[in-house]
Amino acid sequence: MVKLAKTAGFCFGVDRAVNLVYDLVNKGERVCTLGPIIHNSQLVEDLEGKGVKIIDDISQCPEGYTVVIRTHGVEKQVIDNAQLNNVDFINATCPFVLKIHRIVSEQPEGTVTLIAGDANHPEVLGIRSYCKGESYVFKNQQELENILAAQNLSEKNSLICVAQTTFSLKEWKKCEKILKKLYTNCRIYSTICNATADRQEEAAKLSQQADAMIVIGGRHSSNTCKLRDVCKANAATFLIETADELKSIDLSPYKVIGVTAGASTPSVIIKEVLKTMSEEIIEKEVETTSAVTEEVVETAETADKADKAAVKASADGEATFEEMLEESFREDENSKVVKGTVVNITPTEVFVDVEGRKQTGVIAFDDLSSEPISKPEDAVSIGETLDLVIMKTDDSEGVLKLSKKLVDQFKGWEKIVAAKESEEVLEGNVVSVVKGGVIVVAKGSRVFVPASLTGVPRGQELDVLKGTTVRFKVIDVNTSRRRAVGSIKVVANEEKKAQQEALWATLEEGQKLTGTVKSLTSYGAFVDIGGMDGMIHISELSWSRIKHPSEVVNVGDVVEVTIKKLDDENKKISLGFKKIEDNPWEILKRDYPVGTDCKAKIVSIASFGAFANIIPGIDGLIHISQISWERIKTPADVLNVGDEVDVRIIDIDFDKKRVSLSMKERIEKPEDTIEILSEEEDAE
Repeated sequence: MVKLAKTAGFCFGVDRAVNLVYDLVNKGERVCTLGPIIHNSQLVEDLEGKGVKIIDDISQCPEGYTVVIRTHGVEKQVIDNAQLNNVDFINATCPFVLKIHRIVSEQPEGTVTLIAGDANHPEVLGIRSYCKGESYVFKNQQELENILAAQNLSEKNSLICVAQTTFSLKEWKKCEKILKKLYTNCRIYSTICNATADRQEEAAKLSQQADAMIVIGGRHSSNTCKLRDVCKANAATFLIETADELKSIDLSPYKVIGVTAGASTPSVIIKEVLKTMSEEIIEKEVETTSAVTEEVVETAETADKADKAAVKASADGEATFEEMLEESFREDENSKVVKGTVVNITPTEVFVDVEGRKQTGVIAFDDLSSEPISKPEDAVSIGETLDLVIMKTDDSEGVLKLSKKLVDQFKGWEKIVAAKESEEVLEGNVVSVVKGGVIVVAKGSRVFVPASLTGVPRGQELDVLKGTTVRFKVIDVNTSRRRAVGSIKVVANEEKKAQQEALWATLEEGQKLTGTVKSLTSYGAFVDIGGMDGMIHISELSWSRIKHPSEVVNVGDVVEVTIKKLDDENKKISLGFKKIEDNPWEILKRDYPVGTDCKAKIVSIASFGAFANIIPGIDGLIHISQISWERIKTPADVLNVGDEVDVRIIDIDFDKKRVSLSMKERIEKPEDTIEILSEEEDAE
């Protein structure tokens, strides 16, 4: 049995860089890469065949070419030189590597940086170029201990530790434990790429279940070599770059064989290795998952007959496509696979010249394609040579009734089975909604997607998918009945995870973003910031006390937020919403200095005084001695909650958030009044 790791193959960063180069080439642009774009000789050779040049230095860039910076990045001075000399370049450095550059470059001058990784690897050389002080590289626990013994780092004011994105997760945990024990002042950043960590963890588990492991990838690829080391601890392990290398390996003694691949290994190489292992070397089937397949009824009796016979012919895996079709019509001498060249197209039929036959070949519109088409020209063109099945010979009319649709279905089924084994993402059209799910047509075959795997929320009608193009994976095949089950949801989840990983690498505390309110709870609001959700706690929504977030925001509102905290371990984002200019204490400082006269509303009364609201969010205290010039026993004798009174601000303590108010300062002293009257009487 062969077990393929789910995480095998391109990671996000590599996939992004490779697609970038291919897109440039397909647009007709001239491209060169600063060193190999990834550590995979087969892919690099393919790019060279398409005209992509490899240069070792920016100065070697030919005129008119665009330089692409490779995934593991380059040293800072390389970027600086390119900008200084106006070189046209695109930086395809993995976002997770760029995040490490940002971490070390933002440290204070003189910071000592410890780097877990390979000192000679381009990624580590790039990281060191951004350090603002001494830097030391260690590749394992022993080397870290040697550095710590030789260097007196305890006296350093600023000490940090980062890791190469492809560093061994197991080794990192050992080193992290030492640093936490010996240097409590060291700030440790876990910068191993999530894809690397997931791949290593899965490889470790898979190798514990397998008798042998095949690791596919470049021998110069750091992450591939790490996978080999992880697997070697549990099972016999073989590192190969291509399927041809399997010829020199005897896998017959091993019952269960696990297969994984480095982050720079193209899917086409993985598929070729699996195919070689299955068909030429060990002749064991690739493990499949069990699932219930929806019954799909074929309406054409002839097609149903062909399907069943073809399945029988392919049961032992030996028959070729043409042999399967030949087998399906063995009892009828007139029915067989033929080739025909399209000579005429009408709105309802396609006419072909059939090789070796004198009769005219006719393909009815309904027999043209398994895919939805609106006119024959969508499926065929004049002069095109097609594989066809003779459905019926009509000697009276001298014509052969042919089907291209049936051929497409057989060819498509082979691709569906291959897609299941390689976990390839397919595209197909949703042609109908059936009981329990939808039918998707891809590669000429029908695939059933259960309602729970469509991604449509529970309770919502599946009709929203009908007629749309969807991306999905085949999760189960029943070869005896030629039935397949797919999942749209698993692809959507994988793409969302990749999007979230890419977004996470760009996030920083203090960063301002625009998002959409997704949902409200009693304790806060969740905001979609572009593929990930962050939470605004209720205390961050308003400067004044509120009972529920709906008093400030509603679902669907577009809001500006600030990242207050990033929880890297749990991937949680805390957001801030309150603006400093809306802070009532800032408003008080600006508009209500000491000595300001204003109106205030009594909100509560105590034995020592009354509290009055000046502006929303700020209450001031009118001490009992400041209520009246006359002596009063209790504030309640002259004031009631809800009264609006004239006050003067007599003191503000911004540190303790206290405001003192006076009512009596707004009225004249009784003594002053008596004194003035006496003076007037004397004058008379």
